[in-house]
Amino acid sequence: MRKKITYLFLSLLGTLANAQGPAVTSWLQNTTATGTYYPNGNSTPQGNSILVNCQAVQYSASNVYISTKGIPAYPTGPFQDGNPNQAGNQNAIFKFPLTPVQNTGTPTATSLGNIAVFINGVAGFDPKDGVSWKSSTNAWAGGPTGGTGDGVWQRDAIVYEKLGFDCSKGHPAGTNYHHHQNPSAFKYDLNVISTVCNPYDANGLYTINTSQHSPLIGFAYDGYPIYGAYAYKNADGTGGITRMKSGYQLRNITTRNTINGVSVTAGPPVNSTYPLGSCIQDYEWVAHTGQDDYLDEHNGRFCKTPEYPNGTYCYFATVDANLNSAYPYLIGPTYYGVYANRKVTSITETTTIYTSNLAVSEAEFKNISTVLYPNPVSDLLLVQVDHLLKYDLDIEMYDMSGKLLMKTQMIKGSTIAYFDTQTLYNGNYMVKISNGKNTISKKVVVKH
Repeated sequence: MRKKITYLFLSLLGTLANAQGPAVTSWLQNTTATGTYYPNGNSTPQGNSILVNCQAVQYSASNVYISTKGIPAYPTGPFQDGNPNQAGNQNAIFKFPLTPVQNTGTPTATSLGNIAVFINGVAGFDPKDGVSWKSSTNAWAGGPTGGTGDGVWQRDAIVYEKLGFDCSKGHPAGTNYHHHQNPSAFKYDLNVISTVCNPYDANGLYTINTSQHSPLIGFAYDGYPIYGAYAYKNADGTGGITRMKSGYQLRNITTRNTINGVSVTAGPPVNSTYPLGSCIQDYEWVAHTGQDDYLDEHNGRFCKTPEYPNGTYCYFATVDANLNSAYPYLIGPTYYGVYANRKVTSITETTTIYTSNLAVSEAEFKNISTVLYPNPVSDLLLVQVDHLLKYDLDIEMYDMSGKLLMKTQMIKGSTIAYFDTQTLYNGNYMVKISNGKNTISKKVVVKH
């Protein structure tokens, strides 16, 4: 009897450990901080009074439930394409399986709209923008342009909606703020293709660090995790850190009249107005046998990661060598696993509430790469972390006598905070960065 009880106890411990795996513990939780946004033409952030990140995480033996308003900790907007909407309260519940499974039948195509949820509760969208070519009028139709296109040659949202993306590469559909791509600031790409960050905070979910394994940034609607663009070169966790490369490339075509070798309704002409890359059907997947750092047709691979040391299938938010987003950006054009609509209206099974209690040692805390710039500073001092922040940071500025002058906070799921130093005298100051338990101090020089 004692042996049976011991086996039962160990079994329960195993179940609990599985339940509190990355699908439960990775979500950024918050019940106090509220969001901000930039109205068009205004570089001063405004409050929206909506809680950021995720408000609750609950799990059962089979599923995890995420309650979120869908608002990030980084500011949203401005949307410079005339979009009249702002990010709004989604008041959503998402249900993900703790043990996702491969789809062994016909792969499910990613559909227009939500295909994933980032760990801050913000939606991930597929690559399309709802507009396709209408052959009878030789023009785009659908989506914000009105009407209905043929649905054959579909526009790439990353190309055609770039003007409407904010600094963090996101925008709202209605009030549903979302990212079609890697949620990091345009300003820190090696080739900066949008100037929207110039008068605004260059913020995002995380900052790409090419020397570190990218963080787990979300989960797809089949339940498998999504990582940033950098990982171990080899699927077995060896080979050093390298960029995960999309297996997709532009097709060598001069006319748009075939897809996968089949004749279809003609699309826009291939020219300077509609160059290759305008449509997602302009791409083809090519196998790179023996090269683990090239991804499969779903934009993922089976591999070992820091969160999954025994290995799992995972997707990657692909970028090119300049850190610009690379098709298919997150997932697609089909899922690897079994798809389900993850948005639910209620929780109908017994669950356990998970409360994040991330313990960070002093050594780990001091290894956080925090940059103060410019230094010397004249008018605005930025404090930036170069990875994904999983806990709140208190940031304080002192004069050299130890007098507290200013304080602010960097909320988990954001990458920068700042101090207005215009009113400070020239001289030396100290910036203290703390997570409530550990503190690091850095010197900054104010010079007007």
